[in-house]
Amino acid sequence: MNPSIEKNYRVPPANALYSIMIPSWNNLPYLQLCIASIRKNSFYTHEIIVHINEGKDGTLDWVKAQTDISYSYSVKNVGVCYALNSCRSLATTNYLLYLNDDMYVCPDWDKPLKEAIDSIGHHYFFLSATAIELRPQSRCSIEKNYGHNIDTFREEALLKEFHLLPMQDWQGATWPPNIVHKDIWDLVGGYSVEFSPGMYSDPEFSMKLWKLGVRIFKGVASSRVYHFGSISVKRIKHNKGYSRFISKWGITSGTFSKYYLRRGEIFDGPLVAQQVPIHIQLKNFIKRVALTFSKESYK
Repeated sequence: MNPSIEKNYRVPPANALYSIMIPSWNNLPYLQLCIASIRKNSFYTHEIIVHINEGKDGTLDWVKAQTDISYSYSVKNVGVCYALNSCRSLATTNYLLYLNDDMYVCPDWDKPLKEAIDSIGHHYFFLSATAIELRPQSRCSIEKNYGHNIDTFREEALLKEFHLLPMQDWQGATWPPNIVHKDIWDLVGGYSVEFSPGMYSDPEFSMKLWKLGVRIFKGVASSRVYHFGSISVKRIKHNKGYSRFISKWGITSGTFSKYYLRRGEIFDGPLVAQQVPIHIQLKNFIKRVALTFSKESYK
């Protein structure tokens, strides 16, 4: 991998609230739709930062032409972790928001996040907006089909109905869109590049926040985006993030999500670590020992 990354800083609006960080890999039509939705549907003004991986499809030229977008650029695909950390170096606001380029933000999506932050009153939190998906990744998403790609996207129907879909605030904020205070991001060192190109980097970032003392991992139900569904992830060679997570933290990401983050349960306040059943502890121990003797665990 060529680690060389070019950066171009654009002065953000004086009243920018969030630094919206968007990694993108040859996904121009979705990136354009994503940014158009930010410009159209945001209640507040924000700073937009894009990391361009390769940009062979015209992404680099398009982003260069946008005077309100700061960007970094790598000739090769450096993955999500390096991309986000590069975006962080260009961010100027107090709040760092990670957004996928295949997401469309719904009207006033940013306002409930600000209300949630104000109600917490301190920086030790991790918040997620709620995704509407054709095929939900978990109980944290809303199932509704507004199109599986841009050609079939039913934007008008989404705009009329998104706020009517039932959902409650939920525990276990991990996946984007997510938002964290810059001081918390910096304390844990951002996204861990050993998880490049990115698989399992999301729960790993949450684990680092947990170790720091963060206990508010809240999914905000009224902050909504439409997610077309891991457009870039389907194209890359996956790393052994599952094994690496166990090797680094001693438990599986599933154990962390279920017994620590309580992912998908109704939000009822700051989290407290649950007692992990003995048989689950044993399974984690066996997997950890097996990986210790496996040559594949860090590949």
